[in-house]
Amino acid sequence: MKIAQEILYGTPGAEWKLEDVAAISPQLVLIFASIAHFENPDFFPRLRLCLPHAQLLGCSTAGEISAQGVSAQSVVVTGIHFDSARFQIVTASLPDMEHSAQAGRALAAQLSKDGLRAVSVFGQGVGINGSALIDGIVAELGQDLPVTGGLAGDNGSFSRTYTLGPAGVSDAQIVALGLYGESLTFTHGSYGGWRPFGPVRKVTRCEDNILYELDGAPALDIYKKYLGDYAADLPGSGLLFPFEMLSHLRESLGQIRTILGINEQDGSLILAGSINPDGYLRLMHAQTNELVDGAETAASAALPKDEPHSGQALAMLVSCVGRKLVMGGRVDEEVEVVQDLMGSQTVICGFYSNGEICPGYQLQVCSLHNQTMTISYMAERM
Repeated sequence: MKIAQEILYGTPGAEWKLEDVAAISPQLVLIFASIAHFENPDFFPRLRLCLPHAQLLGCSTAGEISAQGVSAQSVVVTGIHFDSARFQIVTASLPDMEHSAQAGRALAAQLSKDGLRAVSVFGQGVGINGSALIDGIVAELGQDLPVTGGLAGDNGSFSRTYTLGPAGVSDAQIVALGLYGESLTFTHGSYGGWRPFGPVRKVTRCEDNILYELDGAPALDIYKKYLGDYAADLPGSGLLFPFEMLSHLRESLGQIRTILGINEQDGSLILAGSINPDGYLRLMHAQTNELVDGAETAASAALPKDEPHSGQALAMLVSCVGRKLVMGGRVDEEVEVVQDLMGSQTVICGFYSNGEICPGYQLQVCSLHNQTMTISYMAERM
């Protein structure tokens, strides 16, 4: 496997040449870029002109991740030339949140099952029920196949996000990459680093990813009570205080839910994924050192053990925008710790997201995560 990466800034134009990426004759190019670039009508045509023979795949972000660290208002372009592994890109329409499960199933149904080793999925980051999307994918592909990826970001505004597929840019489609071949190594890891605080609250009314009541009271009222001064900045400040999901026995499910929006009229909270109607929720918070340690744990889990590979390897990092807000100017530290562990032969790319997709640290079935560092590692064996 050969990998080349370039980082672009500014308005798409003649200075965008991507000669280093084009030099390896990439079959697949991953594109992670700011909202401003995705909203520029020249963005996709220019990329297509620079890389006419490659298939393009990616999404908008809340920050771009590359071998140089974390950047903003940039385009991270990562070209991959496989030696023998194969891939397939498919897309499906997602007109609204209620069709998330159907869209996931329609997406997965297009993938050839013969020799399928792993799938990476990118979906829009608003107007979506991420856990329902995954339920649809798993219903079609089964629980044993690794599925990773994330939901697009828009720098924390939760208003409009984009995905990129072979036909171009869209704010109403999900895209998936199917990976094939006996030589392919594909591993993953996901971990948070957040700590719970405050009392455990019973979910007394919810519907899919809409939380109406906790302990019989409007969820928004309860949430505002614990946020104090931060409540004035909702929903954005909700990224700093996600929910931990607990079972009906008050045991951790290893899943965190971020708030994507609030409804002042009915006092509800819109979460990034479905809620266990029989379970409990508890608020969480974190400090930078704990989040960096979490990224290192995710990298350790993703790094394959005793599997020599030829050429370079790729580590795709999907980290939550909430982590970026907590770490502030130290956000590069969680990328640096991953790079140090992965080694110089591993090229890093990725983005800050509105949700992460990966088999869980505790639950081995694929699920939606929030506030985690999720890593997908791929290489080709000797």
